[in-house]
Amino acid sequence: MDSHGGHYLNKEAVLSPLGATRMCQLLLGCTIMALVSHSAGYSATYGTFCMFVWCFCFSVTLVVFTLDITRLHTCMPISWDNFTVAFAMLATLMYITASVVYPVYFLQTDCPDEDCEVQIYRIAVTVCSCVCCFPYGAEVFLTRAKPGAVVGYMATVSGLLKVVQGFVACIIFGALANDSEYNLYIATQYCVVVFSLCFSVTVIVVIMTVSGRTSALRFPFDRFVVIYTFFAVVLYLSTALIWSIFSFDKKYSSTTRPDKCPRGDCPWDSKLVVAVFSNVNLILYFVDLIYSQRIRFVSNSAV
Repeated sequence: MDSHGGHYLNKEAVLSPLGATRMCQLLLGCTIMALVSHSAGYSATYGTFCMFVWCFCFSVTLVVFTLDITRLHTCMPISWDNFTVAFAMLATLMYITASVVYPVYFLQTDCPDEDCEVQIYRIAVTVCSCVCCFPYGAEVFLTRAKPGAVVGYMATVSGLLKVVQGFVACIIFGALANDSEYNLYIATQYCVVVFSLCFSVTVIVVIMTVSGRTSALRFPFDRFVVIYTFFAVVLYLSTALIWSIFSFDKKYSSTTRPDKCPRGDCPWDSKLVVAVFSNVNLILYFVDLIYSQRIRFVSNSAV
């Protein structure tokens, strides 16, 4: 018991619905890593990415659960609620991605007799990874902003969208790095600059909010976020048009996928991914701009 008569351990961290979701996350994450290490296996860049997702999410969830149950998070110089909801949103997106990537590259429609056991383990990994998306999604649902409640910015729709925007930008960067031929034209290089600029500012917004340092700024942070989101919509609108023209117009490139383009190493595929997710981020920033008009930002490190 502390000097105020409270308990050192936080029972709500275990007995509440939020605690139950985090224990499910840990159980499923541990199961996935055990299955992969035992027999399912992984290889190449895609397998390494999936294993990183599972290990990273399990590790951070374990730290969050431990700090919450021991109340040690009160000693950390961050906005705890903003951090946990932002991580839960990121973990949901990462798990969804891994749950798609792993079966695409490691599951086969048929298997030789000697490899069927490995196939069964990989199916189990895929199922557990898909199921684990729901506890992380449930944590986002439980900690999201509710009407009339005072919460941190990251728990609002606008804050959660910032995490999604950053994640989508990472997908775009991955496609750009995979022989997208963006350096052929000045116009496509401009698109890369826009992607990098918007991603950088979005990350800064998330870091400033999670660190609880927005109140120390000499300008209204909420107004800055709205203005930046407006310019991001304009910039992404320009890149969505420019990238599509210089990647798929017959004057500059091929309008259809080349027949002899190898799977996984085709510039046309990378260009298509960039084009699709550029439009996805454009929609996300536009929705963010609409929702940001309806909230009042709370600049308080305690939230």
